[in-house]
Amino acid sequence: MSLVKPILRRILYACITLLFLSFVTFMADEMAPGDQATVLAGEKATLQTVVELREKLGLNRPWPVRYGEYVANAARLDFGTSYYGTKEPVIEIIKRVLPMTIRIAFISIAVAALLGVILGTLAAINRDRWPDRLVLLGSTLGVTIPTFVLAPLLVLVFALKLDRLPMTWTTDRVAPDFYYLILPVVVLAARPTAQLTRLARASVIDAFQQEFVKLAVAKGVRPFRLITKHVLPNAMMPVLTALGTNFGFLLTGSFIVERAFLLPGVGREAIEAIQKGDTPLIQATTLVAGMLFVLVNLAVDLAVPVLDPRVREAQV
Repeated sequence: MSLVKPILRRILYACITLLFLSFVTFMADEMAPGDQATVLAGEKATLQTVVELREKLGLNRPWPVRYGEYVANAARLDFGTSYYGTKEPVIEIIKRVLPMTIRIAFISIAVAALLGVILGTLAAINRDRWPDRLVLLGSTLGVTIPTFVLAPLLVLVFALKLDRLPMTWTTDRVAPDFYYLILPVVVLAARPTAQLTRLARASVIDAFQQEFVKLAVAKGVRPFRLITKHVLPNAMMPVLTALGTNFGFLLTGSFIVERAFLLPGVGREAIEAIQKGDTPLIQATTLVAGMLFVLVNLAVDLAVPVLDPRVREAQV
């Protein structure tokens, strides 16, 4: 029961964050040149047509009224109807593309966490020797190479030169979906892997310097047991905390990756909606991406005190 108050506080902060995000998205559209009526009416529409359409859409009402209506509808997962194509409900589009974004984001963060912990631990154990220098070099490259550079580079090597992996996602796939996701996942996981590797290395080095680890070494605890039972459990809290921030990077990076590899995800829909001026879809994709980020960070915030008694006692 002692953790109920901190949990409720974090849930409240998450709700406030989503509300702020919805406000920023709404006001960005409100202050942009033109409005939804101008976009829908087209360039050759008369002023009378635009005025009538603006009245039909309710755009002549004060913005606080329209924002309140937008929030109330979004709380019911009602984001309106897309302006283009088949003009289907936006929530149906989100239902169709959200699984792909969730799939590549969670696979990428899992790969980044696993490789980051392994490589960081390996570097820490071999501190100031060639494995450590090699891992640090690789992590530096992972941090400095932008996504928009790494994606075409990997496509050039593995899809065009070696012809080992498919270049883009297609509807007529001839191989399991796994092969079509390898390059997108590698591109997305590269930077988080580099960051988590450096963080894990520093945390493991710090754990090795703790008194309880030195005592375990003096007692003759075997190296494997020393690392898995004593060092890693105490060194992983900073890594776990960083997962939430890195997941945010994956969501923003997925916009570029989904567009580059033609993946049917939220990011690709968002970019296409921005290009066309499809306001309901822009607002929905932005809010959904923000919701995923908030939920993952909320899960991390709730997991840390559960896994670390020191944090739990400090919060209590």
